[in-house]
Parts: sequence; C-alpha cells; structure tokens
Amino acid sequence: MMAMASGKGEGYIAQGLGMADCLASLYFHEMRYDPENPQWKERDRFVLSTGHYSIAMYAVLAEAGILSADELTTYGLNGSRLPMSTFDDIPGVEMVGGSLGHGLGQAVGMALGLRLDGSSGRVFCEFSDGELQEGSTWEAAMGGATFKCDNLVAIIDCNGIQADGPVTVRIEPVADKMTAFGWETLEINGNDMEALVDALARLRTPNGKPKCIVQRTTPGAGVPTIMARDRAHFVRIDNSEWTALIDELEREHA
Repeated sequence: MMAMASGKGEGYIAQGLGMADCLASLYFHEMRYDPENPQWKERDRFVLSTGHYSIAMYAVLAEAGILSADELTTYGLNGSRLPMSTFDDIPGVEMVGGSLGHGLGQAVGMALGLRLDGSSGRVFCEFSDGELQEGSTWEAAMGGATFKCDNLVAIIDCNGIQADGPVTVRIEPVADKMTAFGWETLEINGNDMEALVDALARLRTPNGKPKCIVQRTTPGAGVPTIMARDRAHFVRIDNSEWTALIDELEREHA
C-alpha cells in the first residue's frame, strides 16, 4: 500500500493501514474464492462499503492472485482501473462502494440471494462507524436479523474518524446495539490478527442469526507518524516523506 501511494502526494493510506489486518484475515484465513475464476458461483462474497479503503483491497487482491501486482502502481492515476474508490468492474470487487451507507443493505440482499439459490457461499460486509449515522444501515441491520441471514458477517470498522474530523454523533455502544438488533456480535481489536482469525472462526456456525464483528482499529496502524496525525481521513504526504514512513512500517513489522 505504501508503495502504491508513494509519489502521488495523497491517498487514503491511513484507513488502508488500519484495515489491512482485517482483509488479510478474511482472504488468507476465512473466505473461499478461486483466483483463476473470480466469478466462481460458490465463492464467498466480500462487500467493501467504504470504497475509499480500496488501497488496501487492491493490495490484498494482488496478494491473493486476483489482480496483477504490476497494476498496483497505477492506483489513483487518470485512466487506471484502480481508482481511489472502487468500481465493480475490477476483478474480485463485488460492488461500487463510493456512496456510503449502502453496503450492508446490498450484503443482506446477496445473502438472501445465495440462500434462495441453495449456495453455501457466505457474505462478509465491511462498513464504517460513520455509516452508523445513516438510517439505511440500521434498516439493513433489522432486515438481516428478520430474515435470519446466518450466512452474513458484518464487520464494523470503528476507527472514530470521518471526512471532516471525529465521529461526533452518539453511536455507542455499537456492539450492544447490534446484539439488540438480533445479531450475534463480538467486539475485538481489529489490528490484532490473532483476535480477527479467532473471531471469524467463532462465527462460522449457522444459528439463525446474522453475525457481527465490531473491530476497533487505528488509522495508520504500524506507521507512528501517520497514527499521530489529527486528521487522517485523506492523508497528504510530501514526496520527501515516503522513505521515512516506509522505514517506520518495516521497523514496526520487523
């Protein structure tokens, strides 16, 4: 991700770093998919509601063999098929995630469709704490529970920020609210790989309830300089800074 954004001066790198552990746990420990056939009918679906997290999504799709790693350098460039917010014509991407508040509703529809088709595929839907400020998200949460979508796992990325600063609407306690809406809910540190893998494993068993992981993440996780920024939604970085930031990330993961 750092290499993808390097030299472009800006990007959603903080959210990408915060979400990287979650995506790795999904694609390399939990989800079923075929890199050679991204439209495999029996695949699990991943819905990225926060389309601007795409910098992390593209990196994982390349690591999974669905996208070419050589294409990652085109991220955010004019004419690239890897824009800063996802399009659904990209291999491995299930929906356009640019307009927030629609991911969970589409995921509920996918989960119902798979069940009606007799498919064993599951749907994993990431959406943000900021999207909990939108009524459409709560309508979808009610729908998922009403229709007993136990082939659906919602992952709520609670990082406390939105475009213009902190999330200020009172949305807490998120986990208790999802439980009250009829979801089987776990709350974890979303930058802890072991906790993510364990939570996903614990939510595999069908029980008539949709599943939810409330993950608490830190924007810029692994890069202290970015983590320390007050406004990290859309990060602008001078070209001279990239080498130092990449060094920080490598030291944190050495």
